Amino acid sequence: MAQTYFTSDHEWIRVEGDVATVGITNYAQEQLGDLVFVELPETGRAIAKGDTVVVVESVKAASDVYAPIAGEITEVNDTLSSDPALVNSAAESGGWLWKMKLTDAADLDGLMDRAAYDATTA
Repeated sequence: MAQTYFTSDHEWIRVEGDVATVGITNYAQEQLGDLVFVELPETGRAIAKGDTVVVVESVKAASDVYAPIAGEITEVNDTLSSDPALVNSAAESGGWLWKMKLTDAADLDGLMDRAAYDATTA
């Protein structure tokens, strides 16, 4: 069963087995406004917790999206190249940014659940 975690930088991470899907939260996309460009990473790239992995650009600003955990990127959401606004309409589902293979499940220990995350944005 999938478990979803959140970071203080407004990323979400949904973990199923040793595969994690990462995106930005609905709160984050609301703060950014309409996205006009998403710079996706290359598959096969090894990333460390805290690395800048994706840059999202909106009509307001450009923002970095950080790796919530360490791992290797296995897939990117290519749909976002032609439709970056999908992040705005489906931030926590179809607007995911990348999938990765976890290297250390202990990285998940410092992340928040939905209730804790929602309390930080209230």
